[in-house]
Amino acid sequence: MRNLRLTLAGLVTLATIGTVSLSAGGNANASALPALVPCKTSINAHEFTKGKLTIATDSPAYTPWFVNNTPSNGKGYESGVAYAIAKQLGVKPTNVVWVHEPFNASFAPGTKHFDFDINEVSYTSARAQVVTFSNSYYDVQQSIIALKGSKIVKNHTSAELKTYQYGDQIGTTGLLYIDQQIKPTKSARVYNSLADAASALETHQIDAIVLDTPDGQYMASPGSGEVVNSKNKNIAVQVGQFPSVGEHYGLLFQKGNKLVGCVNAAIAAIKSNGTLATLQTEWLGIYNQVPIIKP
Repeated sequence: MRNLRLTLAGLVTLATIGTVSLSAGGNANASALPALVPCKTSINAHEFTKGKLTIATDSPAYTPWFVNNTPSNGKGYESGVAYAIAKQLGVKPTNVVWVHEPFNASFAPGTKHFDFDINEVSYTSARAQVVTFSNSYYDVQQSIIALKGSKIVKNHTSAELKTYQYGDQIGTTGLLYIDQQIKPTKSARVYNSLADAASALETHQIDAIVLDTPDGQYMASPGSGEVVNSKNKNIAVQVGQFPSVGEHYGLLFQKGNKLVGCVNAAIAAIKSNGTLATLQTEWLGIYNQVPIIKP
């Protein structure tokens, strides 16, 4: 998923991404990964630009994933993860190069002009047919965003959740979660961007949006400017988050890129040595406080 008004992250059609499932685990793509190449000693041979680690993300790059729209400053969860992986690969920070790649273009088939993309891209089996994913660097849950004081804020049993009118951005895992897990009696309304869905919520055309917990927290935060009243005050609330169904973010590579083996080893290392947990506590700890509700 992606953040909000300034991006057209999900401008892909369901025909493009195909039928996908949210049930894949953190290592669901591991059996299809290319063979591990020797790390550190021969990584240059597999880099997009020899001697450099080229990392892509979208622009703007939002907090808490990045800070001040500056991926190269090492601040924010995804920037921190990227530099931690680079360190494990033996790449100096000065040899990390950041490039812009729109979200919806990242998982399209074809040649990639980067080593990997880090941009809150959820693994799906359909996407993995045309690109290669690393193992999980963040296990993500879906959450509900509604208007303050609306009925769904207090009435959200499994049966009650089916009665509301949902809306979401086309091509997102939030939309899939609505269809596959909540299964409402009314078909979800589909919008070309998350900004359009937020506007529909703001004007009472829909009752709720389902999106990744971190992005939902941002939408409901004071000052985000995503769902506001006539006085420009935020009127959105994060109702709760759903239990995990195995959805996770993976680093995205060109299909068959052999660097993924080394990167998976690096991810395993920063999980084992506590770096990943430290980064999650620093940048994403607030999301652990969102109450769990059942679909």
